[in-house]
Amino acid sequence: MNNGNDQFLLSMVIIILGYLLRKINLIKEQDGETLSRIIFNISLPALIITTFNTITIDFSLILITIIGIVYGIFMALLGVIVFKNEDRATRGMLSMLVPSFNIGLFAYPIVEAIWGQEGIKYFGMFDVGNSLVIFGVSYIIAGYFSSDSSDLNFTSVFSKLLKSVPLLSYTIAFGLAALGVHFPRIVVDCTQVLARANMPLSLLLLGVYLNFSIESKYLKNMAKVLALRYLVGLTVGTIFFSLMPFDRMFKYTMLIGFLLPMPTAVIQYAIEFDYDQKFVGTVTNITILLSFFLIWIIISMPNMLRP
Repeated sequence: MNNGNDQFLLSMVIIILGYLLRKINLIKEQDGETLSRIIFNISLPALIITTFNTITIDFSLILITIIGIVYGIFMALLGVIVFKNEDRATRGMLSMLVPSFNIGLFAYPIVEAIWGQEGIKYFGMFDVGNSLVIFGVSYIIAGYFSSDSSDLNFTSVFSKLLKSVPLLSYTIAFGLAALGVHFPRIVVDCTQVLARANMPLSLLLLGVYLNFSIESKYLKNMAKVLALRYLVGLTVGTIFFSLMPFDRMFKYTMLIGFLLPMPTAVIQYAIEFDYDQKFVGTVTNITILLSFFLIWIIISMPNMLRP
């Protein structure tokens, strides 16, 4: 119990440090782009390789990936239905914010600190499905509703999937693990060193991008998106936690996974498809804060960390 609270406090301190470093101009927001590329292309793939190199793939792990994909598609369809009365562009913008999660930057540092490699294994399998939703489902929604044309270049979708270094790392590492093949020792030794940087760098980056400015005109649509994400996520996560006949780490993944914040990729989609970038950035920041405290409350509940 204390370990979970201590790790959350430590995570908060590092996030606040990143925020303060930006406020005093020791780190600029533009520097966050470079830091983000380092995380997604180096430290996160290193963590994936290190974790998957020793895991044994079983049915429950595969099921987590399948659940991640199915849930993402379900939430995407739900978003399109719920926001059907909005104008086309707003409908697309709000709907693309609903189905996917920030696991690489947000979940991994906290999960690694509390549950170690065991937790990363489960959330990594969840992120395999989540990555397909981010770069597939969310991107398709963003592109489809961005103009009056219903044409969508699916080549762009596959191009994004193929250019995602974390997704490629998942695919290769998962494939080798399924075949019982391990990476060479020199590769594992190198990735273990690089993987240690993922947690502090990710938390610092969250702080660098943190912004507390909220315009009143955003409140209505923001409330709609947040209500849809968190009410459905908490309901589905609680059902899985209560009813699924698997170990507690599987249950934690389901309960916490559906409460994670929006991925930073939606900000890139807002830029690419000419949506309201400030709204998307603001609501993304709000989900980081909201998810942080919701998960803290869950982890702080009596016996939640009991094996």
